[in-house]
Amino acid sequence: RRRMRAAKNIFANIDKVSILLYGILMLFGWINIYASQYNEDTAMALDFSTRYGKQLLFICIACFVAFLTLIIDWKFYFSLSYIFYISIILLLIGVLFKGGITGGATSWYEFGSFKFQPSEFAKFTTALALAKYYNSLHIKRISLKYKLKTYAIIILPFLLIILQNDLGTALVYAAFILVLYREGLSGNILIFGLIIAILFVLTLVVERTILISILSAIAIFIYLFSRRKKKELLLILGVLITCTSFIFSVNYIFNDVLAPHHRKRINILLGKEFDPHGAGYNLIQSKIAIGSGGFSGKGFLNGTQTRFDFVPEQSTDFIFCTIGEEWGFLGSLFFMSLFVGLLLRVLFLAERQRSNFSRIYGYSVATILFMHLVINIGMTIGLLPVIGIPLPFISYGGSSLIGFTILLFIFLNLDSYRLQILR
Repeated sequence: RRRMRAAKNIFANIDKVSILLYGILMLFGWINIYASQYNEDTAMALDFSTRYGKQLLFICIACFVAFLTLIIDWKFYFSLSYIFYISIILLLIGVLFKGGITGGATSWYEFGSFKFQPSEFAKFTTALALAKYYNSLHIKRISLKYKLKTYAIIILPFLLIILQNDLGTALVYAAFILVLYREGLSGNILIFGLIIAILFVLTLVVERTILISILSAIAIFIYLFSRRKKKELLLILGVLITCTSFIFSVNYIFNDVLAPHHRKRINILLGKEFDPHGAGYNLIQSKIAIGSGGFSGKGFLNGTQTRFDFVPEQSTDFIFCTIGEEWGFLGSLFFMSLFVGLLLRVLFLAERQRSNFSRIYGYSVATILFMHLVINIGMTIGLLPVIGIPLPFISYGGSSLIGFTILLFIFLNLDSYRLQILR
């Protein structure tokens, strides 16, 4: 059994639309990294002392990695899924003891000037492990025991990344809930999760007694208009008690679990604090940069917020500011169209798979990219707290670009074998 296929046949069944969108996004990302770091004294694109020079090198490496990912036989990924997962778990544990600190997170292995962030690769290894485990089950009839094992596959890397103080990357693992919903998870769990998230925010801005009173009134209203069966009453009471218990635990979670800088950013987002020269500075400058772009933008290399470094981390977490300022609404719409186009393409490919393994992995790819898009842009326009998370294929960074490349191209590899993979 060959693990490699002939290079001349590599593009025979590969989805070329996805590759084209990937390439355009990567190029657009590099152009904006160049703009965000542009300096007349170091304007050469091949200046590897600059971030845009390094990103060009990362793009070349990513293209080579994409090629290797495509020519390897699909059985390689299927058979080694658990090995990849266990290996990355060990690396995530190791980084807690040997990792370097960047941006307050202990997420990096440092080897001289080279940095490696295992959490960027944990996404595709978790997706592979989840897809293989679900592939081995009769999905519609799995017991609680197997459901718990499924959740453990997702929760383990999530907790290890939380311990690294990298809340942004950890939140991406909520994407797998959408995958499980596609595979039969009750929609009630999604609704309950949404309610918990809303309660968390409301508890921070509304008095607990008022909030509990409102919930109690809603529970009574629902019971009065229900069939008033004992089972329904117990369910309503159970939900009310759970929500009330959660409300009383919010202060502990907020004050003792979240890091001080996370608490400050949430308070600023909710309007409870105002710190224009400290924690709120990034958000204020980000909104100014995006808003100043107007309809058509200020033009390439003409963004004042960008050129004069008003927005910190503008080539990484806040790269969307450059897009908004220099390319305006039209440029932002162009970028969003490209990205959403890639998401829809991946979903289309996932639905046409004949195997559970390929389909589940495909949905994992789409939801992970979706979560990154929503959190990153929500952060830069002030709808979500400022947390460090890259914009896929756009932000500066070798680990993130190569990690997203592997994530996507493993699926394109599986899709090219869709007529051969039956389970």
